[in-house]
Amino acid sequence: MFETKSQQPVLTYTLIGVSVLIALLSNLGENRAIIENFLISKYIGQGVWFLPEVKSGQYWRLITPIFIHFGIMHIVFNSLWLWELGGAVERTSQAWKLGALVLCIGLGSNLAQYLYAGPFFGGMSGVVYGLLGYVWAQGRFNPYARLILNQYVMVMMLVWFALCWTGLLGPIANMAHTAGLLMGLAWGWLEARTKSRHTF
Repeated sequence: MFETKSQQPVLTYTLIGVSVLIALLSNLGENRAIIENFLISKYIGQGVWFLPEVKSGQYWRLITPIFIHFGIMHIVFNSLWLWELGGAVERTSQAWKLGALVLCIGLGSNLAQYLYAGPFFGGMSGVVYGLLGYVWAQGRFNPYARLILNQYVMVMMLVWFALCWTGLLGPIANMAHTAGLLMGLAWGWLEARTKSRHTF
């Protein structure tokens, strides 16, 4: 699927490792005392209650929801897609590129989900959909990209995306998926456009 360099995707492994560790410590989200430390907030509301912990200096909460997972299939599938998509980005670029994507998409998708449905959510899937969008856009619009996404993967992920929005699959952070996908698409397209302008 991807043309890659030889370096090991250390950051990808680290992100998966942290997710697995928190899943184990929290008993896959069952231990509320542990989970509360990683939620974007413990409070629902606007105004003075809008992200009160972040306002008090707990800035890590803006990103840490990506490491929370509820159930074995949740952590397994997110880890597999992160290994596939994140590993490809890290191998074809550098760790800093993947780090920037994860940080920005994680922040954006977490805030979108919080504003849409409140603070009780978690998972790497917003980032995964962001990476999906980025990789697809690079392969589609950047003629020099070494990231080529199989179209069947994109179709499958979009079908899953649509199914999640139906509500038939239970409570899912759909707005995180949506924001992540849009951010990844925009990032990949803008980067491809910038590179094409500076290539002679």
